[in-house]
Amino acid sequence: MSRLVVLGGAESGVGAAILAKVKGFDVFLSDNGKIKEEYAAMLDRWDISYEQGGHTRELILNADEVVKSPGIPKEAPLVRELAAQGTGIISEIEFAARYDNAKKICITGSNGKTTTTSLIYHLFTQAGLNVGLGGNIGKSYALQVATEKHDYYVLEISSFQLDDAYEFRPDIAIITNITPDHLDRYDHKMENYVAAKFRITRNLRPEDCFIFDSDDQITIEHLNKIVLKARMLPFSQEKELEQGAFVSDDKMVVRYEGDSSEMYLKDLALQGRHNIYNSMAAALAAKASGIDDKTIRESLSSFSPIEHRLEPVLNVGGVLYINDSKATNVDSAWYALECQTRPVVWIVGGKDKGNDYAPLVNLVKEKVKAIVCLGVDNKKIHDSFENIVGKENICDTASATEAAKAAAAFAREGDVVLLSPCCASFDLFKSYEDRGRQFKEAVRHL
Repeated sequence: MSRLVVLGGAESGVGAAILAKVKGFDVFLSDNGKIKEEYAAMLDRWDISYEQGGHTRELILNADEVVKSPGIPKEAPLVRELAAQGTGIISEIEFAARYDNAKKICITGSNGKTTTTSLIYHLFTQAGLNVGLGGNIGKSYALQVATEKHDYYVLEISSFQLDDAYEFRPDIAIITNITPDHLDRYDHKMENYVAAKFRITRNLRPEDCFIFDSDDQITIEHLNKIVLKARMLPFSQEKELEQGAFVSDDKMVVRYEGDSSEMYLKDLALQGRHNIYNSMAAALAAKASGIDDKTIRESLSSFSPIEHRLEPVLNVGGVLYINDSKATNVDSAWYALECQTRPVVWIVGGKDKGNDYAPLVNLVKEKVKAIVCLGVDNKKIHDSFENIVGKENICDTASATEAAKAAAAFAREGDVVLLSPCCASFDLFKSYEDRGRQFKEAVRHL
């Protein structure tokens, strides 16, 4: 019996362990921290042996193969030791794909992944297809492969998951865009991060599709250096395309294999320049999967916004509060600020991942009246923006409640309070979801 060790006891790790159990492996899960009660209960229910609060080396180093959770860096001592002795280390998506012959639509990118993934899932559901949602969103892909049966999977995939994928192959691969993010995990080298994202394309065949933003310079530069066999389906807001999706006047046009369809931009459920890109990528994925134009149009106009992504929370005293907690990098916050049409009180801050705030300066000058910092160390934010908004219009807070109250004090009727933090959440919160939910709760108590 082959021994499989899973490192990490959260969603992806527990899913991988259950799949390993179903497939007859001798499976052991180890987590250096505390495993959440719901996950521990799942492991108990499936009779999977596990440990938490530390790693027992001898129970891990004897593995035939290791599934590593995406949050664990390759520099972790135990991971280095496993690699040095030649033990194969793979990701949950790599492991699950071995036992799955469903068609896979896989989305990566720096921004817009979750929205595009959710849009595609909505499109496939509306088309009546048997589809699962997984990866970085929803239920673990491995758990679904172990316990459910789908004809399609729509998977949001991070660069961390792709780092440990080798044979994994999507039928449709999508890169939404590439901007500096997570550079701390890639030796602070942009080219390493770009190469990690492009791992999604490494096994594509001529019958597979690659959907990408042809307005994104970093994507195009890398694409020009490599050879892909897949069918190329670009999308653009800047030029007309023979095949792909583009904007013409006030319409989105989708061209695929000699067929052309149109949709008015005003009819898209998600507005804003960034969301037009997301909608174009989703429409192309649907078109390439044989979904009809009517379903595509209806689905793109009926989609509901996602929690923590430019999510309207409440109108309090004529001030609209927006939860964009998922904006964990500069580019995401740029999009959030760019689509605002009212004066903004901006809540920003958290664990900085090497951010360069320069791209936001003009938008802050144009749109932001006050800044509420929400983080342990806010010096960089002060240095970047204090001279723009003025010393009296920037303050520091250390909780969602404090931030909401401070923002309310700055805001006047007709303003927007925008939580778009630009940073990771781990200095004050468990996750960006936790940050977003605490913010929404604080707004409700204003």
